[in-house]
Formats: sequence, C-alpha cells, structure tokens
Amino acid sequence: MPNHRRTSPRYLQLARLIQERIDSGEYPAGSRLPSEPEMCAEFDVNRLTVREAVAELERAAAIEIRRGVGTFVRLPVARVSITVDPRSQRFDMGSTHASLPESTADRGMDVQETITAVLPAGTSTTDEEAARHLGRPVGVLTRVETVFSTGSECCGISTYWLPRALLPRELAAPGPVENLVRTLADSAGITLEYDWRAFSAIGADIGDADLLGVPAGSPLLVREGVSCTPDGEPVLHVRWRIPGERARFVLHFRETGPGLPAAPHDGQD
Repeated sequence: MPNHRRTSPRYLQLARLIQERIDSGEYPAGSRLPSEPEMCAEFDVNRLTVREAVAELERAAAIEIRRGVGTFVRLPVARVSITVDPRSQRFDMGSTHASLPESTADRGMDVQETITAVLPAGTSTTDEEAARHLGRPVGVLTRVETVFSTGSECCGISTYWLPRALLPRELAAPGPVENLVRTLADSAGITLEYDWRAFSAIGADIGDADLLGVPAGSPLLVREGVSCTPDGEPVLHVRWRIPGERARFVLHFRETGPGLPAAPHDGQD
C-alpha cells in the first residue's frame, strides 16, 4: 500500500486511499466496499487497521455500515443550486428536482419523486404556519407529502400545501409523479414563480428519520418558501428536508463570464 504520509498512522493512510478510490469512481456511490479479509489481503494490513480506517470514513460520512450486510459508499453530497435573476430579485422556478444531487445524472442515477400521502391540512403542527404564509384558512388547504429517492435510498422529503381546489386528479393519491410542481402548474393553467425561500436546520423527528434512514435528532437542512403567480398571489408553500451531511446550498447571482469565477459543479467538497 502506498505510504502517502510516512508520519500518518497506517489506518489513516488506508482511509485516504479508500477515499481516493471513492472520489475517482472506482468505488461508486451505493456500491459495497470489499470485505475485511479482501482489504487485508489487498493492502497487506491487519483487521484492526481496516476497521479503524472504515470507522474514520464513517465519521467523515463517506461510507455507511449496514450491520449484517456490509459497508457501502454514501451518495455524493448534493449541491443545491438556485439561480437568482438580479433584475427582479426573484428566483427562477426550478422545483425541488433541481435541489437534488447534480452528480446523480452523471452517475446514471435517476431521481424519483413519489407521493406518500395526501391529507386535509389541519392535522399537522406546520399546517397553520403554511396557511399564514399562503394567506388562506387552513381548512381550504391540502397537504401533499412526497419522498425523493435514487434507487432504493430516500435522499429527501417534501411537504407541499396548496388550495384544495387546485389539486389535480393525478396528484390526489399516493404514487410516483414526474414533477409535482410542474404538474400542478400545468393542470391549473398557471405560471409559478418563487416568492421567497428560506434556509434553516432542524433535528429529524421520528417520521422524517424513519423515511430518510437516519437516527432521530439527526441534522436536516430545510429549504422552505412560497411560490406565487406572476401577479404575486401565493399558491404553494413547500418545505423540503434533506440530511445535513448530504447537501449544501449554493446561490448563483449571475451567470459566469469574463472575469467571473466559474460556478462550482461537482459537489464533492
């Protein structure tokens, strides 16, 4: 095994080598790492060194250990890119799909949005807050819950609130949806724009933790806000959550050009 830093403990040398293979795609996202015996043989180290290296990578959120199954490479960190029109100070309408890992397409992974529940507003503690943001009585709103997944792994959760009268038939029951925001806009014959978006962090409650496969209380990044018609009428309130180690938010206020730095792309930092 190459000795990148002679003063570093052997387990750190091994951890860096495995990380390099993850970064290069030799160990792609979602793949299972070689077993302990396989790594011991390949890198000429003992089991303790392998276990310490794996523990270091787990702490760095590069891998996840599934007890009784194996050790797997985590999905890449999502770069949430939001382009701002400096003339109007409005956000271009991109929907939640644009907020998921840009690198998933590069790795041949499709992001699927699936409706998990359609409920009358009023049964959740966040329903009244959504009603205030939309300027409507809570009793006229519907709450739609969705999950975003790549393969078998859930990578984000969204909750949408909208007037019940605008809910199209194709969004009224659980099941896959091509793009909820665009489906709503097309069905209602309206144009949607971002009115505002806010960013915060919370601890995962029991429900979100179960869907995302993380421990309760784990940090979640939250992106929420209101979408409106071009004349400013609030139509949709959305609250999107993603595990904190899987995403960071990037705002692009202008296009790249001469004298401007290129927008970062790969989200691997």
